[in-house]
This record gives sequence, C-alpha cells and structure tokens, in this order.
Amino acid sequence: MPATPYLRVDLARLRRNIARVAEFADGAGLALRPHVKTHKTVEIARLQLAAGAVGISVATIGEAETFARNGIGDVFVAYPLWLDDTAAGRLTDLTGDAAVAIGVDSVEGAANAGRLLGATTVEALVEIDCGHHRSGVLPRDAGKVALAAVRTGLQVRGVFTFPGHSYAAGALASAAADEAAALREAAASLREAGVEPHVVSGGSTPSLAHSDPSVLTELRPGVYVFGDAQQWELGAMPPDSLALTCSASVVSHAGGRLVLDAGSKVLGADRPAYASGFGRLPEHPDARIVMLSEHHAVVDLAGASLPPLGSRVDVVPNHVCNAVNLVDTVYAEESGELRPWSVTARGLNS
Repeated sequence: MPATPYLRVDLARLRRNIARVAEFADGAGLALRPHVKTHKTVEIARLQLAAGAVGISVATIGEAETFARNGIGDVFVAYPLWLDDTAAGRLTDLTGDAAVAIGVDSVEGAANAGRLLGATTVEALVEIDCGHHRSGVLPRDAGKVALAAVRTGLQVRGVFTFPGHSYAAGALASAAADEAAALREAAASLREAGVEPHVVSGGSTPSLAHSDPSVLTELRPGVYVFGDAQQWELGAMPPDSLALTCSASVVSHAGGRLVLDAGSKVLGADRPAYASGFGRLPEHPDARIVMLSEHHAVVDLAGASLPPLGSRVDVVPNHVCNAVNLVDTVYAEESGELRPWSVTARGLNS
C-alpha cells in the first residue's frame, strides 16, 4: 500500500460516472467530448472513448501531444490559442496522429492561426462568452472571428463556450440557459457570415443535466469522472458518486482536532466563495477542513470522535483537477487491489 498521502480512484464509481454521462449524452442526441485536463490519464481517456466519446478536449498543446501520441485520435484544444511558429509546428506535427482542432476568440487570433495553419488539416472553433466572463468573444461577433479564419485558409468547425458561472450556488440551471442563448446567437452569427457551424459545443459538470439539446450538438464536461467537494456542495454530484479521494494519515490530535498529513501540496488550495471548507470527509459528512497548510489539514469533526493516531482517513479535494495535477500517479482500486496509473499529462502548461 502506498505511503500517505496519495490519491485513490474507486474504479467501480469511475466506470459508473463515465457510463452515466455517456448515456445522458446519447439519450439527448449529443456528442460527448470530455475534457481530460481533469484526469490527465491515458487509461481514463480510453475508458471514456470506449463508452462512446467522439474524442477529447484538452487545455494545452502539450496535453494534446500526450494523448494523441497514446492513440487518442481526435483532440480539441479548447482554449483561445495565440500561435507562434513553434506552437503552429507542434500542432501541424500532431495532425499525423490525430484530427486536431483549436479555439480562437478574436479576429486577430483567428487570422494569425490561419496564416500559420491554413495549409494544414487543423480546424478551429470560435469561443464565445456565455456569462463566465473569462475568455470568448461576444456571441454576436462570432461570425466576424469565423470569417477572419476562413479568409486565411483555416476551416471553422463551429462555436464553443464554457458556462463556468455554473460553479456558484443555485446557478446550475440559469448558467445552462445562458449557455444555450449565447450559443444560439453565435451560431446565427456564423451563418450570417456564410459559415455553417457544424459543431455547437458547451457543457460543464454542474450544468450538464440542464444542457439544451435543441441548441448544442456536443458536450465537454470534465470533472464528472471523479467529482469533488465542489460538486458535492453544489448538489451536482452526490457523495456516493465521488470516485477520487486522498488517503491521508492521522498525525495529531492537537487542540482536540484532527490533523492529517494531506496539505495543499496534494489536495490543492482552491476554496471558492461558496465552499464550507478546504475539503470534505466522506465518512464524516458534517466535518470540514478548517485549516490547510502545505503538509497539514486541520479538521473540525463537528463533535464526532477523533480517529486514532496513525489511522487512515479519506478526503475529497475541493477541486479535483488541481489535486490530480499535483501527483505523478493515481491508484485505481478494484476488489481491494491498487493499480498505479501514471498522470501522464500533468504539468503540461503549454
């Protein structure tokens, strides 16, 4: 058994989560292109494809390279890339292993991508802002961006967005409604520019159940494979569906509280405004991690008895994507046996 702290994947729950979302997408008539920045693990991507995913979404060219060179044949870099000669060369090289698409979200970015990639098979999708206010062009301007790409020789596949404002208490359905309205307007903008949007892509794990199949053609959730404390607190995933936990050891009872050896260097430090702590304990649903240092997690057990020193406790990280990116290996558990899986794409930030 690995020394604590380590990340453990409940393989049965993982498979159920993959099957559940694949069945949801199929039932809605939508393609599923999961975002693998959550798990960064080739074995899990293969399980998703075997369940019916049409391809994968990634955040960086480095992630695209890793998965394409491990046999994943359809990759979308869901990010508004600003390309230089080196990045364009890497994408061009990838087309020998996979169908490749990238995101653009400005006239300048689209024209630059077309100048560098227009003679290749790389395609583009125009990113729009549906209310998260991070990246993405206004929906009404999507056609201008698409036209800039087409005029420089870059094939445009369609439009995409991320309803990231679904990560707020009570916002799951409203964010999905914003997404649908924005994508509908963006698709119309492309058509007005003479570009047919064959793909209209969106989706997040919190808003997934509210996705509008009359507008979208494709879903790109990521966290659903594992779940995390954010999904638990938002009500997007129940605790008995959470497939990744950190196994931690009890190292102290100082101050009458539980102190674990799993700090921010394995759990990640994310704590959104709505979160009630720095992580959750499945066996103690009323408990909260009230203090997080690099190598300590201090837990208020809400009156429950303290587990003995040296015992092991499971912790659900707040944000599973960050936690997975902090380790080289996750351990898939099935029938009591642990199987190491390499987090092959961790740390590939460009």
